[in-house]
Amino acid sequence: MGYAAGLAGAQGRGDRGVTGPDPLPWLLEAANPSARYLALTDLLERPADDREVIAARAAIPGWGPAQAILDAQWPKGYWMHPGVGYSPKYKATVWQVIFLAALGTPRTKTIDQACAHVLEHSRLPDGRFTAHKTAKGAVVCLNGNLLRAMLQLGYQDPRLEESLEVLADTVARNGFRCRFNAPSPKPARMDEGLPCAWGAIKAMGAFARVPEERRSPVVQAAVTAGISLLFSADLQSGGYPTATGPSPLWHKFGFPLGYTSDLVEALEVLGHVGANQDPRLAAAVETVQSKQDAAGRWLLDYSPGNTWADFGRVGQPSKWVTLRALRSLRQYTARA
Repeated sequence: MGYAAGLAGAQGRGDRGVTGPDPLPWLLEAANPSARYLALTDLLERPADDREVIAARAAIPGWGPAQAILDAQWPKGYWMHPGVGYSPKYKATVWQVIFLAALGTPRTKTIDQACAHVLEHSRLPDGRFTAHKTAKGAVVCLNGNLLRAMLQLGYQDPRLEESLEVLADTVARNGFRCRFNAPSPKPARMDEGLPCAWGAIKAMGAFARVPEERRSPVVQAAVTAGISLLFSADLQSGGYPTATGPSPLWHKFGFPLGYTSDLVEALEVLGHVGANQDPRLAAAVETVQSKQDAAGRWLLDYSPGNTWADFGRVGQPSKWVTLRALRSLRQYTARA
């Protein structure tokens, strides 16, 4: 499937990046209210007060993966055990907040309890979120993931804005360096590791939740740094410097995403921060398009293990991966 053909097809189908059969009717099926809600809002741009949008979103907590996650929540807002909530992956608290946001779950009392628990127990005094009680666990990807998730869920707390600024300031000082992106033994300081593309993507996902006109200078500088990092190597191949070599997950499109990232997420966040017309994205766009099947759907290549919920069978068509792919392609073609 060629880039030019993909672009023309996208414009012909509401800028959805579809050149063959349109998967939208499948995504809008009532049987999966999460996919239906995300398709209505993210692809069709229905407003929040649309009757169908309201009905679909209201059904998410009582259905499928969201219900399974919420059923496992303790009354005080945490999962597994109180505290930082990073381990075990992927059943502890922070991951449930991230996954519920990805499902489009509406803000409820139980969601507020979960977000409040994260802010009380996973946030350091300096405003960063941590995986291990100390600054050694304050990885950029976790901070980006949690900030984006809580903003998506509609949770309101002035500490979120403070943490967003702290994340941007960290990027300004250290780039996207991560001690875990370094050969063993791991260095003590975060800024002694290599820059992490996954971390940049997660951080930009959080920054993109802030309208451009409301971004502080340091947040905008962090966005610029993230764009620069992602374009510093071949985006399509994911050939960024690492201690172990490019991850095979870069081309395995999954749902939900934890600390890992992939080509689809990179394209989507670049679009959200206004870099979607750079010609260097063409090969990445074609790669995403090439994985569309004969029915216009994308398969689930990867899903994290040890979760409360079932997100589908690997190797089978996935509504969430299809939504992710269409959102990323739409970001690239919408302004063409």
